[in-house]
Amino acid sequence: MQLTRFTDLGLRAMMLLADGEAADRRVTTRSIAAGAHASENHVAKAVARLAELGMVHTQRGRVGGLTLTEAGRTASLGWLVRALEGDREVIDCDGAHPCPLISACRLRRALAEAKEAFYRELDRYTIADMSRAPNLLMIQGPVTERNDR
Repeated sequence: MQLTRFTDLGLRAMMLLADGEAADRRVTTRSIAAGAHASENHVAKAVARLAELGMVHTQRGRVGGLTLTEAGRTASLGWLVRALEGDREVIDCDGAHPCPLISACRLRRALAEAKEAFYRELDRYTIADMSRAPNLLMIQGPVTERNDR
């Protein structure tokens, strides 16, 4: 199973936000895009979805930026990946050209069970767990600023 680039950017954004907070740095969509080697537009779409899910708080303007919500810190990776990926099947048996084996196929069920096992394993972890690595610093340079709290 391969995650979409959208989900990849969403997960990276969450980890970079957690790391930025730990280092007391302001994190922006621009700084995430630079750290993830992605376009600002793609990152903005992922961040907008994360905000809709209640994982991220966004603030516009000169002193704006992104912060994780408490839900963003404690949500399981499995829940977050499910929310970003959607609940689609691993393979499409019913597509434009339905599989001729569909009535007797066991593969579809095996893949669905494998997908659920994948999510169950991810449910064991949170973004906070993933950002506890020493020196996860991907965002550096002029696009981030230190907060004066």
